Amino acid sequence: MKMNKILAAGAAAVVLAGFSGCSKKGGAPAAEEKVETVFAVNAYKTVPRTLDDYLEFGGNVQAASSVDIFPDVQSGKISKLYVKIGDKVKKDEVVAEVDASRPGMDYKSSPVKAPVSGTITSFPLNIGSTVSASTSIGKISSTGKLEIKTNVAERFISRISMYQKAELTFDAYPGEKFPATLVEIDPVLDTTSRTLGIKLIQEPTDPRLRAGMYARIKLVTDSKKNTIVIPNNVVVTRNDEDIVYIIDPQTNTVKASPVKKGIRVDDKQEIEMGITPGDLIVIKGQALLTDGAKVNIVSITE
Repeated sequence: MKMNKILAAGAAAVVLAGFSGCSKKGGAPAAEEKVETVFAVNAYKTVPRTLDDYLEFGGNVQAASSVDIFPDVQSGKISKLYVKIGDKVKKDEVVAEVDASRPGMDYKSSPVKAPVSGTITSFPLNIGSTVSASTSIGKISSTGKLEIKTNVAERFISRISMYQKAELTFDAYPGEKFPATLVEIDPVLDTTSRTLGIKLIQEPTDPRLRAGMYARIKLVTDSKKNTIVIPNNVVVTRNDEDIVYIIDPQTNTVKASPVKKGIRVDDKQEIEMGITPGDLIVIKGQALLTDGAKVNIVSITE
């Protein structure tokens, strides 16, 4: 009888032990740890810059001043030529002779003199050509200054003003830029082409440039100095608001900052409000970001 009680007590202990083990193993599961998402981004450190807006045209280089050469005789034929294109002449230097003789009437050849000093830039006639007092036999140009004339489409004329600066480039000198200044604007538009004529002076004159060359003109129409300039694809739109993401380098988190955009030139965007010099902004990887997101900065550019 005593033995049966002992066995019963042992069995109860085993059962209790079994329940106790189940309680430990089958209790409430531990809370899962929250995984924080970190976004890899490229950053850009903002500094004040100058941003120039511009218009582009093409134009021909020509001498700033050009004078026609006229003979003194009423009618005659060129009998002698003393110059050719490219020759430099002085004022009153003889450049040709015209023979006014007619059948039965012989006259002494009349000299044709240069009206000004300069370079012969045109001399299309030959010996034997018939000329008169109203016939231009050539041109003398002053190559000390070169000018470039071009036309501006009507939709751009509000951006044109006197003394704007320009850069000229030429196929003959790839990669080089030559300064120029806008010095003349036509008072009226051409009603046929709906364009406005303008003239630029290349200065200081570069001796490598020649009349007749074709120039590509970049005319600066607006210049923003000491302004924040960022790549134009950095700004994102959230709820109809333009924002950029500014990185806090202490916490590696981002803040969504509303911005006001200024002028856009090529692949650059001016920011008038919302960014200050020295801010570190996300320029790549911003599409999935939200305010307060944690980031890993892969690279920083300026």
